[in-house]
Amino acid sequence: MPSYSELRKTNHFYYFIKFTLNIYSMLFSLVGLCVLCVGVYAEVERQKNRTLEGLFLAPAVVLILLGLVMFTVSVVGMVGSLRDNKTLLHMFLCVLCVLLLLQAIALTTALIFEKKTSALFQSSIREGIKHYYDDLDFKNILDYVQQKFSCCGGDEYKDWGVNQYHFCNGTGPLACGVPYTCCVRRKVGEVINTLCGYQTLDQQRETLHEVIHVRGCIHAVNLWMSDNIGITIALCCAVGLPQLLGIILSCVFWNLLVDMSESADMVDFKLKKAEIDYSELDLAGAGWCMCLPRDGGYLPVPASEPELDPIDIHLEKLKKQPPRTHAQLRELQQSRSATGLDEVDVGRKQKREH
Repeated sequence: MPSYSELRKTNHFYYFIKFTLNIYSMLFSLVGLCVLCVGVYAEVERQKNRTLEGLFLAPAVVLILLGLVMFTVSVVGMVGSLRDNKTLLHMFLCVLCVLLLLQAIALTTALIFEKKTSALFQSSIREGIKHYYDDLDFKNILDYVQQKFSCCGGDEYKDWGVNQYHFCNGTGPLACGVPYTCCVRRKVGEVINTLCGYQTLDQQRETLHEVIHVRGCIHAVNLWMSDNIGITIALCCAVGLPQLLGIILSCVFWNLLVDMSESADMVDFKLKKAEIDYSELDLAGAGWCMCLPRDGGYLPVPASEPELDPIDIHLEKLKKQPPRTHAQLRELQQSRSATGLDEVDVGRKQKREH
C-alpha cells in the first residue's frame, strides 16, 4: 500500500479531494439557500405584526443570518475548489476555523457562566411572553417547548404574570392564569380544556402540581440535557463534525495546490510569470472547468525543434549505433585518413555550401 506522501502525488488523490470538497460545499450551499428562503418568508410574515426585537425572540432573523452565512461561505468553498483558487480556499478555511472556534468559545462560556446565561435566556423569554399573542413564531415555539418538556414559562410559571392578558389585575377570562400548554395531561388524546390554567398565578407551587407544570422551561431543558447526555453530545457532534470535515478537506486541498503550483504544470499556475497566453496552450483534457491536471502539463511546446549543430547530430547517431569492434574502428579511421575529412567536417562543409 503506497504511503500518504506517494498517494497525494497521484491524479486520483487530486480528483478525490477536489470533487469531495466541491460536493461538500455544494450541499451546504443548497442547505443554506433553503434556510435563507425559509427565514425570508418567515420574516415577511412576521413584519405584518412586528413586536419583538430581541435576537432570541426573532426566529426568522436567526434563520436569515444562519442561511446567509452558510450560503456565502459554501459558495466561496465551491468556487475555490472548482477553480483551484488558493485565495478562495484559504478564505474558506479561515472562515470555517473562525466559526468553529466561536461556537466552541460560546459553548464553553455558557457552561462556565451558567447563571448569567440562564438569566439572559430568562429575560429574553419574559420579553417574549409580554407579546405572546402578537408574535405567532414565538408563540408556536414556546407552546411546543412547554408541551415537550412539561414546563411553564422561562424560570417558573409566574413569568406569565408579565403578559397583559394573564396578569392578575386583568378582567378577562385569562387573568391570573397560564396558557393551556402549561397544563398537566392525564390521558393521551383527551379533550383539551383551554381554561385549565385559570386562577393559578396567585396560588402556591405545592397546590398546583396536579393542575399545571410549575417548573420553568430553562430548568426543564437543562435537566433533559443532563439526563440525556448521549443525545446532547450527538447534537453537538452533528453541528461540529461537518464543519471539522470541511476544515480538513480544504486544508488538504490547499496544501496540495501549493505543492502543485511549484511544479508549474497546471493551467492556472505561473502563466502570468511566464508571460504565456491561454491562446498558446493546448487545453485538450482540461475539462469544461479548464482546471483538470494532465501529465506533462499544458505549457506550450515549440512548433519546430531548433536546428541542431552537426556535432550534436553526430553524437545522436553514435548513441543509436551498436558498439564497434577494434577491427571496425581501425577500418573507419583508415577511410577517414584517405578522404582527409571526418563526418563532422563533411557536415560543416555541406552547411556552408547551403
